[in-house]
Amino acid sequence: MQTAKHDGNGSLDSSEHVETPETEGVEPAGEDRNDMVATVATVAVVGIAAAAFEAALLPGIVLGVAAVAAPKYLPKVGAALNPLFRSTVRGAYKMGQKTREFMAEAHEQVNDIVAEVHAEGEGNQPASKPAATAGSAS
Repeated sequence: MQTAKHDGNGSLDSSEHVETPETEGVEPAGEDRNDMVATVATVAVVGIAAAAFEAALLPGIVLGVAAVAAPKYLPKVGAALNPLFRSTVRGAYKMGQKTREFMAEAHEQVNDIVAEVHAEGEGNQPASKPAATAGSAS
């Protein structure tokens, strides 16, 4: 890959590959693709051979390939799913807050209705008789 960088004199210096902190340790796309094609071809050959001899071996082969591929691709999948996970947690938190607000409002309304019913019940009853003295009733 040809890249150009500025030298101190204001002119461009052409070089094969310049590693910057952002691209350090990143393989060019062609090498990664070649590795992937070789891996897929190997898995296909082993899968065809296993199917020819014993089809019951195929699930084990699939699990083995997944176990080998997981460490290489799992961080990439994790990084891709991180925004989805964050938005899901944020949405669940907001939904919990809204539910708490709704329940508090409903609780307040129920308490208001109970207080009204209690007030109506006291207003409809006649004045209560004074309690009998302790000495008169025995």
